[in-house]
Amino acid sequence: MTETDTSTATTTDGEVTDVLVVGSGIAGCAAALSAAREGAEVLLLTKATKPDDASTDWAQGGISTTRGDPDSLKSDIIDASDGTADPDAVETLVANADDAVEDVLVDTLEVAFDESEDGEFDYTREAAHSEYRILHVDAATGSHILRPFLNYVDAHEHIEVRQDTAALELITAEGRVHGVVSDERPEGHPIYAGATVLATGGVGALYGRSTNPDGATGDGIAMAALAGADVEDMEYVQFHPTAYAGDDPFLLSEALRGEGAVLRNGDGERFMTEYHPQGDLAPRDVVARAVETEREETSAVVLDVSPLEFEAEYPAIAEKCRDRGIEGDEIPVAPCEHFLCGGIAVDDRGRTSLDRLYAAGECARTGVHGANRLASTSLLEGLVWGLRAGEDAVGFDPEPVEAPELRNRDPDLPDRFAAEKFTRLTRTMDEYLGLERDPAEIARAGSVLRRLKGEVDAYVRTRTTRSLYELRNASVVALLIARAASENTESIGCHYVVDAERPPRA
Repeated sequence: MTETDTSTATTTDGEVTDVLVVGSGIAGCAAALSAAREGAEVLLLTKATKPDDASTDWAQGGISTTRGDPDSLKSDIIDASDGTADPDAVETLVANADDAVEDVLVDTLEVAFDESEDGEFDYTREAAHSEYRILHVDAATGSHILRPFLNYVDAHEHIEVRQDTAALELITAEGRVHGVVSDERPEGHPIYAGATVLATGGVGALYGRSTNPDGATGDGIAMAALAGADVEDMEYVQFHPTAYAGDDPFLLSEALRGEGAVLRNGDGERFMTEYHPQGDLAPRDVVARAVETEREETSAVVLDVSPLEFEAEYPAIAEKCRDRGIEGDEIPVAPCEHFLCGGIAVDDRGRTSLDRLYAAGECARTGVHGANRLASTSLLEGLVWGLRAGEDAVGFDPEPVEAPELRNRDPDLPDRFAAEKFTRLTRTMDEYLGLERDPAEIARAGSVLRRLKGEVDAYVRTRTTRSLYELRNASVVALLIARAASENTESIGCHYVVDAERPPRA
């Protein structure tokens, strides 16, 4: 492509760009930055219209570093995964962790991570971490990273950021991805790229209670799967153990427990040592199930923050508590969908099974997390794989081919159509594919979801709206989760099969 002053050039049938990135969280921004540093012209598409539409902005605890002891971090990641993490992927993450954090977050973005009185970084600890190694800003690290990152990327001369724009379909030919069709025109707008990087985030919108933003509908995973890309480990949906138990849930960072907060049941008793030797700092899957069990048996579980200087040390979380009328030191908590450990299968450079298609961040399955993610590794994984994918995606020439024709000939659907179908989907996921799973109920979920997807597909063939495509994507991803759950009869990590014999976690 001839170098121009902008990231895209217009053709009679669409646009062309060197590298196309879909998603504006830490992985998408990292991929865009890395590709631009290599001299590519980059177009970044995002459904978001403000930073808090991206999952990164909602990340609380922080971003892990090795703090000079990579072997210890590797060990903690593998232990938290119930022994299922890919050692090679973990090695890639850990080997690149400190350089990526220092280069992008400290030197380039100058993120003001919390410091101690002596001016050194104030590292914290979270569940299943054996050391204090997590950089943070209060307990709102994601927003303090993403907002300056977005501003930096948006101001870059070789990057164009296009907000409020959804990718609807991948453009493919003979196993190669040539770009996407966006929703910028009713019939679809083709954007051709030398390489395409999907960084579309998670799947929290598939569940009734989630710590994800509403737009986390699994778009990248669905588009990639429909195009024939390999997906793996979709059954491993992680639930965070400590989200506010009332309406409008929000995350209560594991950093609170890392610094001394404790869980108590409805009888006021601490209980986690009965479930795991690490007590309140056990792996997330263990704590989440223990919290749910105690809620059922004693009517409630609270996070007792009295050991902390809560208001002073965690003002953002304290403000959310006040907004919901929570007074005192005990905050009611319940498990809540948080993170997908699986996704589009990628290698150590973010390459998928389809030529010139990359994925990074939560939509990608790198192998780092296995069956259960260690706290504060999601931002790090998105940063490391985003940088590696963006760098590797440079050097391909765009090749415009025939793009999918999106039909929009039938009357608009009622305003509540997509919302009502989504409610049916989330109820199915909550009831049958949640924290604990029964094989018969997994099969029942698969039947319901297949019927739902069939209904949605019939409408997508003749109508093009973002909400309908998000529903299509959610139904595809829900089916992938149900299928993977039905095929995995072993109870491990965050895939807990109630009638499977499960060895205790040491």
